[in-house]
Parts: sequence; structure tokens; C-alpha cells
Amino acid sequence: MAGAIIENMSTKKLVIVGVILLLFQAFAFMVGGLIEDGSLVYIDVGLAYRDDMDSEWTEMAHSFEQRKLSCNFTATKTHENEGRYYECDLLPFMEVGSVAHKYYLLNIRLPVNERKKINVGIGEIRDIRLVGIHQNGGFTKVWFAMKTFLTPSILIIMIWYWRRITLMSRPPVLLEKVILALGISMTFINIPVEWFSVGFNWTWMLLFGDIRQGIFYSMLLSFWIIFCGEHLMDQTERNRFSIYWKQVGPVVFGSFCLFIFDMCERGVQLKNPFYSIWASDIGTELAMAFIIVAGICACLYFLFLCFMVFQVFRNISGKRMSLPAMSKARQLHYEGLIFRFKFLMLVTLACAALTVIFFIISQVNEGHWHWGEHTVQVNSAFFTGIYGMWNLYVFAIMFLYAPSHKHYGDEQSSDGGANSGEDLHLTTTITHLDGPTVVYKMAGKEAQE
Repeated sequence: MAGAIIENMSTKKLVIVGVILLLFQAFAFMVGGLIEDGSLVYIDVGLAYRDDMDSEWTEMAHSFEQRKLSCNFTATKTHENEGRYYECDLLPFMEVGSVAHKYYLLNIRLPVNERKKINVGIGEIRDIRLVGIHQNGGFTKVWFAMKTFLTPSILIIMIWYWRRITLMSRPPVLLEKVILALGISMTFINIPVEWFSVGFNWTWMLLFGDIRQGIFYSMLLSFWIIFCGEHLMDQTERNRFSIYWKQVGPVVFGSFCLFIFDMCERGVQLKNPFYSIWASDIGTELAMAFIIVAGICACLYFLFLCFMVFQVFRNISGKRMSLPAMSKARQLHYEGLIFRFKFLMLVTLACAALTVIFFIISQVNEGHWHWGEHTVQVNSAFFTGIYGMWNLYVFAIMFLYAPSHKHYGDEQSSDGGANSGEDLHLTTTITHLDGPTVVYKMAGKEAQE
């Protein structure tokens, strides 16, 4: 085998593949769019369930919680306005990771104890409004269908990709191993374990989903760094994972911090669904600080990735100095390979930009009830669109970087003498190298250059 599919596939076929992937990306967005002053209040709450109208209620959780009220009196405090209501901000109340039962009962009590100063100074409670946020049936069907379809699709292309790698005489290089790891992480996040939540009361589903997404984030961000770095490194440094510890290390550390932050809330909610990190001043400040720092780090990562892509383009442009010495046909061939690679890098940047935007918005969205008047909501179309984009990107990377069965130039073997002279000028420093693509080989400079 010689080269990769991205280099040896005809331009017409490559355009067809690109159009098909683009149509699937548009479909991923469309399917989602079709879906329709400091007083403390102490709450004694309980949650129970039953599966039919005749059985007894079974207690699911019980807790004694406190929340900080933030209320405003919109009118002037005069005798004429006596009896008007205060307007209070919404408070985090409860989060359940699975609703496997048919009926739920919520019991809310506001006990008063003047000696312990419990619920004293909060005024007279006249009305309590509960706002429920849930995943509706239409989106659930679309989400389950996408995961059920995409899981075998990515799994099949991953097996096919690695089989082609193992058929080669050389061992797989680091870039090919990382692509396989990316496919595995995508498969892991695709597995539709949500089907089991229909019949099983798995309260850990939200935490498990966050862990899966965190692993994929870590793998995807690390892949982009290694993908760019392998086209920048000297041959003596390339193909070693230890070279990237300074870049990949912060990504892994950030993912670990995300996991710790998630465990501080969702981990406790496994036993107490009424717990919220936003209930205390310290927890609110820590959560706000974490969201802001995470957003800044995501933006800095994207800027760093843009810098790496710029360096890759400059490195590849320097290698193009050898092309004028070749015949017109082979010069056009290599120009086409470089253009395809640059286009793939631009698609990578676009995917990274949307991923960073989605990450920031999703972090803000999880706490948007706690931001006062400023709310950011992610609709289902954006959610399914980004999820579809990740799958299409991983599918395209594994397909295009799989070893090709074609050997470019076999049909011109009769004039191999002339071509060998032209290739010599281009590959004087890379004839002993081996890798997935010609551009990969071109980018690997010798240390003495």
C-alpha cells in the first residue's frame, strides 16, 4: 500500500464523499430543529414514586435543605402598595438523573422555629412556583435514534481503518494510533446506554454521561495537538508521545478538574437529588469562577491551535520549494495533495471553533438559572448538530487517513526513470521515512536541515 485515501482517491470521488458528509451534517442540525436580600429559607423536602395508581408511595429521597433568597420589591414601599408580592430569583431545587417510574410525589414543607431562627424574617409565603426542565419526548426519540445509528457506523469504520493499518509491513505511527484512540472515545460516547434508563432507575446516568463527554473532550483536544505537531516535528523527535507532554498535560489536567467539579455536585446528587453547589455563597463563587476560567482556557486553547496550524502551513509552504523542479503532471499532483491537506486543516479549525463555542455555552447553560437576568440556552438543533459534527469529523479522519490500496504513478511506470529523478529532489531527506500520507513525510524535516 502507498499513501492514504485522502491522497489517492480521485478528486471527483473525494468531492462526492465531502458532499455526502456535508449533507449528513446539515441533517444533524435539522433533526434537532424539528423538535418542538440574603434571607435563608429552610426547606424540608421529600421525593417518592409509584408505578400504578393503587400501590403505596415509596420514598426515594428526603433532605433538609437551605436556599438563599434574592427578592426585590418592584414598587415603592408605601401604605398603598401593601399586599404586593416580592419578585424573587429562581432557586436550584432538585435534579434527577433518571425518571424510570410513572408517578412521582414531591412533598415540600417550610418549618418555622423562632428559637433556632429557622424561616424567620422571610415574610409570608403566599405562592411557590416550580419550573421543570426536562428532555421532551420528541428530542428523546431523535437523540436515541442518532446514537443507535452512529454507534455501529463509527465502530465499523474504526475496525476497517485499523485492519488496513495492520496489513501494512511497517508498525503504526503515533498519528495512526491517536486516530484509533479518537475513534474508540467517539464509540464510547456513542453507545446508547440511555435505552436502559427507560426501564432501570439508574440515577448515575447524568454523571456517566458527563464522564463520557469529558473523556471525548480530552481525546479530541489532544488529537488536534498531536495531529498538528506531527506535521511540525523533526524526524528525530516525531512519533513519540512524550514530546507532547507540555501540550497534552494541561488538557488532561483540565479534564481532571472538570471531573472533580462534576463530582462535587452530581456525585452528591446520587444520594441527595436536592443538593446543589449553587445553594451556598462559597459554592456559587467557586462555580462561577470555574465556568469563567474554563471558558478562558478553552479560548486560549483555540488560539494556540490556530498558531500551530499557521506553523504547519508555513512548514508545508517551505517544502513546496521543491515542486518547480518536477514535471508539470507530478507538480500538479503534489499541489493537489497539499491543497487537500490544507483544506482538512481548515475543517479541523472550524470543528475546533464550534467545539469550543459549544463547550462554553453548555457550561453557561447548565447554570443559566443562576445568572439573574442573563440567560443562555442551547436549543436541540445546536446540540444534535455539534454531536453529528463530531461523528462526521471522526468518520472522515479515519476514512481519509486509512492506507490506500492505490499506488500513484503505476500507470506511468514506463517513464519511471524520469520520474525518479524528479522525486529524488523532493524526497532526498524523506526517502527513509514512512507515514500515513505524502504530506506527513514532506513535513518531517531532518534535524540537520
